[in-house]
Amino acid sequence: MQQQAPQHLDDEQVRRLREDILDSLDEELEMSWEDGFDERTAVTEQDKVDRAHYFRELLRLQGELVKLQDWVVATKQRVVILFEGRDAAGKGGVIKRITQRLNPRVCRVAALPAPNDRERTQWYFQRYVAHLPAAGEIVLFDRSWYNRAGVERVMGFCSDDEYEEFFRTVPEFEKMLARSGITLIKYWFSITDDEQHARFLGRIHDPLKQWKLSPMDLESRRRWEDYTRAKETMIERTHIPEAPWWVVQAVDKKRARLNCIDHLLGHFNYHEIPHDEIQLPARVRNPDYLRSPVPDDMVVPEKY
Repeated sequence: MQQQAPQHLDDEQVRRLREDILDSLDEELEMSWEDGFDERTAVTEQDKVDRAHYFRELLRLQGELVKLQDWVVATKQRVVILFEGRDAAGKGGVIKRITQRLNPRVCRVAALPAPNDRERTQWYFQRYVAHLPAAGEIVLFDRSWYNRAGVERVMGFCSDDEYEEFFRTVPEFEKMLARSGITLIKYWFSITDDEQHARFLGRIHDPLKQWKLSPMDLESRRRWEDYTRAKETMIERTHIPEAPWWVVQAVDKKRARLNCIDHLLGHFNYHEIPHDEIQLPARVRNPDYLRSPVPDDMVVPEKY
């Protein structure tokens, strides 16, 4: 293949490229605002240094995630990552940062609702199996089959027999996934009683976050100790060599995100996949080409 000369950018193209990079950075800034940050909270120089370090490390790790994604596709890996933890533990936040710059056709999120009447009559794992990855795919489960060991147990949504059957079945199920070639990684996000209380209050008083609070979430707050016992039993009975649990200390959201992504990357002996240099082809221009004007009543009003 004949190598083409690299395409040089003029000043206007460089300016637009910089704007695109800044817009990409703004995505993370917008999510930081969602976390409750504003300029008044960064009151010390150390706050500013810490935030700058967080952004630098996050962007570096996200760059590594892109390399991992390319490697997964090129080598036809199948990856499943489970995110478990108490309500408001920060699972959604780290999932957002993992997927933020990845191809949704390669890396997708499975966040299943409560089972419907038909699904309740199926083999318990059946509805999760439908979301397992094909070759070259990564699936992130925002909660998973471990609902049975957690919320279903605590809230009385399963019988004692179903609960015990789950613990008999899940180690064999996960061993079967491993034997089939799937890489299974299980994370538990751990927060303190006080931290969950503070995050729930934040959601109650923030109109943009109130949708995150369900009656089940509020009930889980009351049953903190029941959830502790359920979690300890779950980890004790399902921590197996083929699929061990990894606990993320998640009181500090930003550190938890960086630590989790860094640990996730460490599971794989990935490397950068070489790509052919991309050359933007010249646009074909026909002398009889005319672009019809858009009717005014079809244009979205430019309020901003």
